This record gives sequence, C-alpha cells and structure tokens, in this order.
Amino acid sequence: MKPGLLTIGILLLPGLTTAASNDSFLPVSVWYAGGKARAPMLEPVTSASPAVWRKDLVRIKSLGFNTVRTWVEWTAGEPREGEYHLEQLDLVLKLAEDTGLKVIVQTYVDSAPDWVGVKFPDGHFVAQNGQAIPSQSAPGFCFDHPGVRRATLDFVREVARHVAKSRSFYGWDLWSEPHIINWAEINYIPNATFCYCPHSMARFRQWLQAKYRGLPELNKAWYRQFQDWKEVEPPRFDTILSYTDFVDWRVFITQKIADDLRTRNQTVKALLPDRVTTSHAAGPSALGSFAGGDGNPDDYLMYKAVDYYGTSLYPKHSLPPHMSPTRVMMAVDLTRSAGENRGFYIGELQAGFGVRGDVVSQEVTPLDVVRYMWTAVSRGARGINVYALYPMNSGYESGGYGLLDLDGTLTERSKTAGQAAKQIDANSDLLLRARPKPAEVAIVVNQLTNLVGGAGHLYNRGAVARSLSGYYRMFTERNIPVDFIDVQQLTLAQVTHYKLIVVPYPILMLTNAAGVLEQYVRGGGRLFTEARAGWVDERGYAQEAIPGFGWDRMLGVREKSTTPRPDLRIKWGGQEIAGAIFEERFTVLDPEAKPLAYFDDGSPAAFEHKHGSGRAIIVGTFPGQAYEGPEALSRQRANIVVGNLPGPVDQGKGAALHPLGAFLSQWAGVSPPELKTSIPVDLQQLVADSGRMVFLLNWESQPAKVDLTLRLDKAANQVREITSGRTLPAAGTALRIQAEVPAQGVLVYRIDY
Repeated sequence: MKPGLLTIGILLLPGLTTAASNDSFLPVSVWYAGGKARAPMLEPVTSASPAVWRKDLVRIKSLGFNTVRTWVEWTAGEPREGEYHLEQLDLVLKLAEDTGLKVIVQTYVDSAPDWVGVKFPDGHFVAQNGQAIPSQSAPGFCFDHPGVRRATLDFVREVARHVAKSRSFYGWDLWSEPHIINWAEINYIPNATFCYCPHSMARFRQWLQAKYRGLPELNKAWYRQFQDWKEVEPPRFDTILSYTDFVDWRVFITQKIADDLRTRNQTVKALLPDRVTTSHAAGPSALGSFAGGDGNPDDYLMYKAVDYYGTSLYPKHSLPPHMSPTRVMMAVDLTRSAGENRGFYIGELQAGFGVRGDVVSQEVTPLDVVRYMWTAVSRGARGINVYALYPMNSGYESGGYGLLDLDGTLTERSKTAGQAAKQIDANSDLLLRARPKPAEVAIVVNQLTNLVGGAGHLYNRGAVARSLSGYYRMFTERNIPVDFIDVQQLTLAQVTHYKLIVVPYPILMLTNAAGVLEQYVRGGGRLFTEARAGWVDERGYAQEAIPGFGWDRMLGVREKSTTPRPDLRIKWGGQEIAGAIFEERFTVLDPEAKPLAYFDDGSPAAFEHKHGSGRAIIVGTFPGQAYEGPEALSRQRANIVVGNLPGPVDQGKGAALHPLGAFLSQWAGVSPPELKTSIPVDLQQLVADSGRMVFLLNWESQPAKVDLTLRLDKAANQVREITSGRTLPAAGTALRIQAEVPAQGVLVYRIDY
C-alpha cells in the first residue's frame, strides 16, 4: 500500500492484470450483433438470419474493419434460470470466423431477467429514502446480493464457455459505461442515490472496518457515538456536521465499482486467461463527479481491474453544446493517462448524428469519424470500436448513431472510416510497439474536490473539469504533451521526471499528495498552483494556515484575504490574464518571494518562491476556469483562426495563445515542438525503438500549411505518409516535414529506423 492512501480509504486491490500475452492485434471494429436491433437488445435467430447476417459481416470486412463487436444480454440470454439462449452469439462467432473477422463480446448484465427478482426479492436496488427500485429489465438487481452475484457470474461463465469454442473470439468488454445503476432514470425520487440495500450497507461497513480498524476511530472521524458496527449506515442527507462520512461513502462507491469489475475479470480469466479484457466509461471520470447518485467510476482504479480500460467518445452526442476539439483531445488524453500510457480502448466511437427524442446533433461528417479515430490512435489507443453498423432502431435514440443507413445503404462515413481502419491495421506492427512521446508537463487530477461541502453545499460542481480543461488548452494549443496524474495515488517516483506540475483548483488537498509535491519541489521541480491551496483536507477539516500543509513555507506567502470576484483581470508580464471565482491576497512571509502578477489596484496577485532546489508559484485566482468556458473558446478562435495569416506562425510562440501557457513553459524549461503552421493543428507522436509515428490533425475548416522539424532517435530508413502512400526522403536523424493538412483532415507519417 502506498503511504497515505489509507487516509481516504483507497485500498490497493489484489490481482492486478496485465494485457493478454497474445495481444499482438489492434482491433478496429464495428458494433453489430446480428440484424438491426439496438444494443443491448438482440434480434431472434431465424432461418433467414445466417444469410442476412453473413452479408452484413462481409460488408464490415470489405469496408476495411478487422473485428466485429457483438454483445450478449442477460435478459435474453437466460430467460429462465439455467436455460441459456446464446444462439445469436454462436451464429455471429461462426459467421465471423468464416468471414475472417475477430470478435469482441460486450457483456450486458445490468439488465436482468425477471426470474432474478422473483428468486431474490431482497435483491433490488434501494434509494436513500429506503424505496426499493423495481426492474424494468433495467436497472436489474444489486450485485452486492450474494444470490444476484452468483447468478450474474454464472451467466458470464456460460458465455465464456461458448466463446471458448471459437477461433474468432478475441476478447471482452465486461462492463459498458459502469455505474451502480445503468440505463434507468429514477426521477420520481429527488436526488436518487444508490445503493442502500442491506447487502451494500454491509459491504460498506466492511470497507470502513478495514480503513478505521475500530469504532472509536470511526466515531472520531464521523463525529458520531456508534456502539456497534450494525448501527453504521451511509449518510442519506446533509447535516452541518456531515462531511467525512459523505466522502467515505462516495470513495467507497468508486472502489466498489472497480472491485466489481475485477470480479468479472477474474471470472472470465479463470476460463480464458489469454483473452483480452476491457471495459469503458461513459466519459472520463475527471469530467464528471463522484457525487453522482447513480455511482460514478474512478478511471484510475478501473484501469487496474482489466487489461485495458477506455471510454465512450461521442463528440456530437445529441444535446448541445457539442464537445469542442480541445475537449475531444482532452477526453482521450485523460483516458490515456489513467492507464499510464499502457494503452486504452475507445469502447464506443460515434459513427453518425446524435438524437434524443426530437433533439438532433450537428451532422457527423466522414472527416469527423476519421479524425476521431486518428485522435485516439495518435495517443496510443489499443482498440477502436465504432458505434454502430446500423442506426438505433428503437427507443428515444431511434435513427441515430449509425455508420450505415437503416436500410443498409453505405454512407460516405462508412467508406472513409473503413479506409482509416485499413490504414490502422496495416501499420499496427509499429503502433502496438510505440508509446506516446513522454510528457514533461503534468496536471494534477483531484476528483475529491467535487465533494467539498458535502452533498449539497458546493455550488461550483463543474470547477474541477473546467480547471483541468483550461490548463490543458494552454499547453495543447502549443502542442506541448500533458499527462494527468491522480492525486489519490501520487508517489514521488511518479512525478520526479516532470519539468512542470500544475495543481488546478487546489481547495482540497490530500495529506500524502501535499507531501509528495513538496518533496518534488524541494528536489528541483517546478510547481504552479492556483488560489487557496489546501483550504481543507480529505476529511473536510480546514487548515490553520492557507496555503495549507506547510505550503505557506514552500511558497513564501500566506493568505491575507479572499474576495468574491467571478470575473477579474490580472496583469502578468505586460499582458492581461483572466481569473475566476475570487481573488486571494497575500502576506509575504519571506522577502525572497518574488511578485509576478498584479491585481488592478497594483497589489501582487502571484508570487514565485525558491524552495530547496526547486521553485513554486501561486496565483490568487483561477485562470484555468477562466480559460475553459465558451466565451474563452470564442476569444481563442477569434485570435488564432480568423485573420488569414499571410504565412506560417510559430505555434510555440504565437502571441495569440494564452500568455500564461508561454510563461509556465519557459519558466520550467519546456520547449514546444519546432512547428510552424498557418492555422492550429494537433501534433502527436508515438515512439518505439524501431520507429516513430507522427500525426498532424486539422480540426479547422481550411487547410493548414505545416513546417515541422523532428529530431529522431535514430537515422530513418524510410518515411511514408500512410493516408496517401507518399514517401519522403530519409535524411539521417533530422526530418523536416513541409505539407498541407487538408481542412478537417489528417496526415500520418510512419518513420522506420
């Protein structure tokens, strides 16, 4: 166990998995389970099914995909106890083998057959008001009930026995978009939160016993007077004294979800140890909140439960606003970072326009799908799963998300996506050996900050996501790679190689993490933090001095006052920088603390201070949040894109980019790439001993002229742009790429040593 983790109840789980030993294949798949039924529903097998389904699979193969992602669903798969119906799965496996496609199987057990509820009437999910939730197929029944758990895993084992017979079976996705409850909106209970059934509460007590050891310790932490462990229950509502109990409950939920995924993983690995296991979130957990009553996962924990974790990626899901290009890139980089660059899966990639009732998204173009695919691959994805072959044929999403038309007509999206799939497959030998070029900048992710104030008293719930996004944009607009590091698992060994660490929205800090980051600075690192660092600890206790945890000595200043200022400007190096939320003013403790920025009245707004061999900066507001929102994005695009620049601009030094990103990069000695472009492009690199992949992605509606100089690790033997097949002259260890990236297009260079 890492030092300090016990303070928040994070227990390292046994049985960490590694990727399957035969994982020398990069699946690029389309979701298809036979016919046109939408997931997780299934179409019955009839005498006509083999011919019709074979035609669809041949079409998937001919488009360029190497894998089909099919699914099984518990309601249809075991309608009566012990009576299994997996004919659909068996037929898809057989036809895929005949067609030359690999198969990934998505297991849906969040829906459950009715006999489960009859046999286990105490197996229902229970909300915080004590009301049991009936299952309408969804959300099924609580996995903490021993009988429900056995029945669930028995079904999974039966599926494993079926797929074991097939040479086409490649691997699993064991849980689609994990939550405590899935696919059910319990809106007749205000702020419905789960699960308060006796079995979940018993499991929570066991977790608390492992954390606190005894009731006296728990009573002290929770400010309670329990006399017996049977009296202990999760909090159901806010009180002025409730906070630590709420944090414990929400952290337990993230641990429980990860442990439940591990249980599914161990179940199939016992039968098929060499097959790849995956799972995927609805979106990166750092962009959500652990406070969600349906129970949200923690990506960093989830990754440890399977070979590869991943995410759904729906940039134009349905309801506006759609994801900005920066948010798309950030979602993928957050997912990549959770796996520490070991690879990840895009479990669902949007193939067609989004719809929800009578709300539809903007068009998803052929170039969109290709750009989404390469965005993931450029950051080290080990699997891409396009959702889905046919549009949804039922429900409130009817007509949306398909790669083809519902009548089977090929679309331009299907053709361009298939072509990209071919190119990915043809270069998988190098892609699977390569890893993202190491980042020199890290941004700290602290998802517990969303819990400050308890269940109902933090009114800035999106602050963590906005802060992360603002700083990510500052660096990614300069094509400076960024890692996201998890505060709950922080170690000194993990952070020492970074030249710069940014700590956004640091109002809650963990004791262990604060100590690790102080050691990082003392050892020579550069750290930048925003206002009110360490205001409270992980128990919700305020620190006696702010910055807390002794950081006032590290930073050379202490908070003097805090004033609400939702919109403010500070002057930094002759330029104005926007702040947000409030302004914090400081008392100088050490005259060596150097003012760097100023409020409008001339008072210092930021200080730099030497600490040990390193340096740290604090700024008395939240520039990250101020740079994330729609208005900030509009300003950025107006500054950078509009204006028809006469020639290439240096993206590393462009005056239109956020000045704080330039200052921090130069301060920490982080150099942007040698890249000049007429408009912004996304530059990514994957590196291996045998070569390198270089990706240039253009999200704009006009071509980008690019002039890029690369310093290679070895002399290049061959350089080829794989989307066009053009070859470039190989000239030693220096490579210059001068090209035009098409509007909303992609160029991908393969460099072999």
